[in-house]
Parts: sequence; structure tokens; C-alpha cells
Amino acid sequence: MRMIIAFTTVLFFVIFSPLAEAQVVYSTDSRYDADIKIYVVDSKYQADLAVYKVDSKYQADKDGRWYFTDSRYEAEKKVYFVDSKYEADLLIYFVDSKYQAEWIDKSKKHLVY
Repeated sequence: MRMIIAFTTVLFFVIFSPLAEAQVVYSTDSRYDADIKIYVVDSKYQADLAVYKVDSKYQADKDGRWYFTDSRYEAEKKVYFVDSKYEADLLIYFVDSKYQAEWIDKSKKHLVY
């Protein structure tokens, strides 16, 4: 019996540990419902984080590869896009390649954990 429990536990962590590092994001309409307020800047050098939108939550990570979900319950973070950078917790810039996604200001990294 202990062997089955141990095997099941190991299997669970093998399957779900990659998802623990994923960044699944839901864009909310309410600033008060959001975990993070975000402003999209015009250039990468103004950003705290360069973000690439991935097609699957399995491709997402906390280093800028984000999967936007339609379900608030599936999301790890709820974000609200603000109109001014002065209202934002995090400044992001959307990049064209997953290889360009990166933290520019690592001091803001705690916002996604």
C-alpha cells in the first residue's frame, strides 16, 4: 500500500511540476479584482518584462512566456491593463519571439510569484 502511495505521489509531481512554473494569466475588467496592474509600453527598453504570448499553458513560464486564459479559475494571476504607466505595478512589452521574452528589471519578479 505504501508503495502505491509513493508511486502515485511521484507520478503526480512528474506530471504537474512543469505547470508549477507556468504563468497562466487572466485579463480582468476590474482593477480591484487584479493581482497585478499592467501597462504596455512602446519599446522594450522601457519595460520591466518582455512578454511573449504562447499558444498553450504548457509552453508558459514565469520568465515572460505567458498564456492568456478565458477562465479566471484556471489563471495563476489576474491582470488589469491600466491607461497610464504611473498606475502600473509592472511595465511590459510584447515581443515577437519566445526567445526575446525576459526580465529586464528583475526586482519586479516577485509580482508573478
